[in-house]
Amino acid sequence: MPGPRIAVVGGGISGLTAAFRLGTQLPGAEVVVLEGWRAVGGKLRLGTVAGLSVDVGAEAMLARRPEGVGLVHELGCSDAMIAPLTTSAQVRAGGATHPLPARTMLGIPADLDAVRASGVLSEHALDRVAAEPGADPLQPLEDDVAVGMLVRSRLGEEVADRLVEPLLGGVYAGRADDLSLCATMPALARRLAAGGGSLIRAAQEVTDVGAHDPAAGPVFASLAGGLGSLPGALTARGRFTVRTSTTVRAIRRTPTGFVLYCGPVPAPELVEAEAVIVATPAAKAALLLRDVAPAAATALRAIDSASMAITTLAYRDVSLPGGSGLLIGANEGFGVKAVTLSTQKWPLATDGLTLLRASVGRAGENHLLQRDDDELIALVRHELRTLIGVAAEPVDALVTRWGGGLPQYAVGHVGRVARVRAAVGAVPGLGVCGAAYDGVGIPACIASAQAAADQVIASLRTGAE
Repeated sequence: MPGPRIAVVGGGISGLTAAFRLGTQLPGAEVVVLEGWRAVGGKLRLGTVAGLSVDVGAEAMLARRPEGVGLVHELGCSDAMIAPLTTSAQVRAGGATHPLPARTMLGIPADLDAVRASGVLSEHALDRVAAEPGADPLQPLEDDVAVGMLVRSRLGEEVADRLVEPLLGGVYAGRADDLSLCATMPALARRLAAGGGSLIRAAQEVTDVGAHDPAAGPVFASLAGGLGSLPGALTARGRFTVRTSTTVRAIRRTPTGFVLYCGPVPAPELVEAEAVIVATPAAKAALLLRDVAPAAATALRAIDSASMAITTLAYRDVSLPGGSGLLIGANEGFGVKAVTLSTQKWPLATDGLTLLRASVGRAGENHLLQRDDDELIALVRHELRTLIGVAAEPVDALVTRWGGGLPQYAVGHVGRVARVRAAVGAVPGLGVCGAAYDGVGIPACIASAQAAADQVIASLRTGAE
């Protein structure tokens, strides 16, 4: 008997991982990935600058979580893994550039000496950080709160604006005063919910876990040839097919499973499947689930997103500051929010060229991204003079735009995700995964994809029984 047909909507890292898992666990299944763009990969993408292949989307993954590294091993690509040459970064805050302090929880200090040595905080702010453990006890966290609100109330404005804001902006392209503590720092939120009374002590306890384990290895990893090569490895080794330039417009229930409406509205192509995994951004997922899981669609519509652009530049004979890059605070007056000194961060073969990339765009800054590519490159070059002292003419430059690329985990996000999963779980054969749920990093996306695939597999087996 033929196996079930399973459709995966969305060909980013989440969708491809789900399809890989389905094909591996259900060898007889017919798994098809339906991707609206002309290529798979989502935010893992390679581009060409000065004749060199470079990552123009995500360029690193957290190696201390097992899912990303585990998938690379499963694909037989272990020899391609590379570690950063340096993770020593800087932060632009208070009108000056300082070393990024060691041992922070996304900017929340866990080592007062390291923060003092960086010079990023004034003496007044340092005194407040030092006094926080002995201040009025912080009550056990019962509800979700905005990171910025909590940090400002316990540690003051400088810690929020000069440390937490740049780090959260670098990861989520969001604002500390809008982002959820429970969603962006779940381990810290759990520690605060258990009591203890001090934000600093809670941050110390969370950052101390595994921090002194020499066997833990590098914190981050990438692949030789770029992290954007991972989608190709999944496609080449997976037991699934891929259809690109195939837009799915609606999903409906049928007596035997689902039907997906693809292509143009006047003459749609109908694709039937016994199970479906939706691996798209939140707004698209809300449209697709409105008929089969309306409560999930309602919760997904409440998840906003931020747009950004990455400008990659190639130079010859240019001098860069030390370290891996620079994070910029939201109140510093720059459009650039982060700079990665790629040829200093990674062991890259660049034929003598120096590569760097600058990220532009936070939540609420879409006006910056309305400039055309030449204008955006000019803005970045102008700001790099001040930020890292580079005024040279690049030999090549490339702008890559990510419209709605980063979901915003607003206060209450964890509850919204729970409502989505409850509604989806009530529909046999349906699953969801992606960056909109449990984390924007690659390991988190892989974990959500594997969980969605396992849920669908269990549902199909239950139905067969």
